[in-house]
Amino acid sequence: MKSRESMTIGELAGRFHLATHVLRHWEAMGLLTPAERVNGRRRYTADHVSRVAMIIGGKRGGLSLEQLRELFAASGPGDRHTLLERHREDLRRRIEEIERSKAMIDHALECDAHDFTRCPNFQALVRRLADGESLDRLPVTTGTSAPSGPSVPDGPRGAVFR
Repeated sequence: MKSRESMTIGELAGRFHLATHVLRHWEAMGLLTPAERVNGRRRYTADHVSRVAMIIGGKRGGLSLEQLRELFAASGPGDRHTLLERHREDLRRRIEEIERSKAMIDHALECDAHDFTRCPNFQALVRRLADGESLDRLPVTTGTSAPSGPSVPDGPRGAVFR
């Protein structure tokens, strides 16, 4: 799109696979500046294309529309930096939570126990995660291990932890 060309709301929305009401909502929220009107119809420019791409990218990164509005309206780089640092810390925490969930899922998928929830390694993993232990300190084991003492039957099939 050349800098002087413009597009309709339908064309802009279609470019990003959005409904037109989404762009109208973003305008109402102050995320998009109202488009120039030609014969009563909104017309959008390359700057609007960039702004929509930023909004979509920010949303994919977990920013709310309110956070994006605050980011775009920030009075200077310091304010934007502060907001982005807070969001980066939130993302770091969320990534850690996802990694913890993934560690449990990985064990469950690879566990030899009939019921992975009864696997001593899985139970130990869950306890350590619940205690807030860092994943980099956890030995991630898969399968089952021999419990101390005699074999423990696992469920109706009579499988045994090994």
